[in-house]
Amino acid sequence: MSTPTSVQTDQKTERRKLFIKSYGCQMNAYDATRMADVLAPEGYEETTDVAEADLVVLNTCHIRERAAEKVFSELGKVRVLKEERAARGLDMKIAVAGCVAQAEGAEIFRRQKAVDLVLGPQSYHRLPDMLRNLSNGSRIETEFPAEDKFDHLAAPSREKVASRGLSAFLTIQEGCDKFCTFCVVPYTRGAETSRPIEKILGEARHLVSAGVRELTLLGQNVNAFHGLDEKGNTISLAQLTARMADIPGLLRIRYMTSHPNDMGQDLIDAHAHQPALMPFLHLPVQSGSDRILRDMNRKHTARDYLNLIKRVRRARPDIALSSDFIVGFPGETEEDFQGTLDLIAAVNFSSSYFFKYSMRPGTPGAEMEEQVPEEIKSERLRRLQDLVDGQRHAYNDASIGKVVPILFEKKGRDPGQIAGKSPYLQAVQVQGPDLLIGRVADVLITEALTNSLRGTLVGEQS
Repeated sequence: MSTPTSVQTDQKTERRKLFIKSYGCQMNAYDATRMADVLAPEGYEETTDVAEADLVVLNTCHIRERAAEKVFSELGKVRVLKEERAARGLDMKIAVAGCVAQAEGAEIFRRQKAVDLVLGPQSYHRLPDMLRNLSNGSRIETEFPAEDKFDHLAAPSREKVASRGLSAFLTIQEGCDKFCTFCVVPYTRGAETSRPIEKILGEARHLVSAGVRELTLLGQNVNAFHGLDEKGNTISLAQLTARMADIPGLLRIRYMTSHPNDMGQDLIDAHAHQPALMPFLHLPVQSGSDRILRDMNRKHTARDYLNLIKRVRRARPDIALSSDFIVGFPGETEEDFQGTLDLIAAVNFSSSYFFKYSMRPGTPGAEMEEQVPEEIKSERLRRLQDLVDGQRHAYNDASIGKVVPILFEKKGRDPGQIAGKSPYLQAVQVQGPDLLIGRVADVLITEALTNSLRGTLVGEQS
């Protein structure tokens, strides 16, 4: 957990407890850490026990209908804790942040009176001021501010970075201009914006100096990145990863999530020529039906996607591929769904994520006719899951007998065990010394489990 940070209030040290629960994507996980960072100078230290928290922050996701309902369910539980603390003379503030807050701020206050603050994903740098001004009625902040929130976020302490592990997220791009008809991101995160190169590199250097060895660069549409360097030149994601690879101590670089239409040749070539850029690509396609892709406003066809995959594999034959799929989009027929299954079979993914379509208010998809019945969505989801799970298990089984470089990140669950990740984002455990944590060592993969691999150290490390 984070290192306690104190502030002086009336010559006394005041310490308060902060509980943050984050839902959804990796960017929400990054935002949660930055909220903790911005609150540390206010005297807040993180806790894993919500009952002891002086401030509870629910950092929400609005991509799925069920995700939003989970937030309201969680708020009901936290309200009870707030009432119990009040009965003991203790205060608890409740804040709802993230994309649900951005989209449904007024509705949150209407449905749950115990909430004190609502703030969108572009406003969490204002959280300390909002807390201080609660008595003045400043309870909601969901405007897209003119200032860059990253300019107002203090760097976390080296101790706090170290406590979070050897892998870290780093947001480099936010927002999306694609306006897929199923997606709320353009409305909750705003237009595509890219951070300046020097600010990204500065944050990366700070993280690496504190012990981080692997960075995952984040963006709603990360491969559309076009940040400006110190000379005002526009830099692509491929150029950024090349610069980041020069940071001493940074061993591995990843990025997500990408859009097929922004997968330029320079980024494809980077996978062939940049050793620090890991051979793993998460590239959502959503459907294998051209008709459904058109209705989703994806602006590519299934053949476009398959041809892009061929180009990527020519550059890096061993690359592991992952994708997102939506089943039951309005108007999806059995023939459309079979197109998705055919695409999955043709690509052979190492892993994938799949969801039943859920109507999001304000999106064009919610207004479309021919909504697919829930029972058909569920049946198709099961078939898709069976296919994807089969591919994932086959991919992991194919690793048996191979020697793979593993970045060890932590102790394993069993005595004498250490755990890390392969270049292909597979979890791997071996029996080995703790001194290997933070280093890369070769491992002979000997067994494929349900969600991970096991192996033995080879060479001098054994």
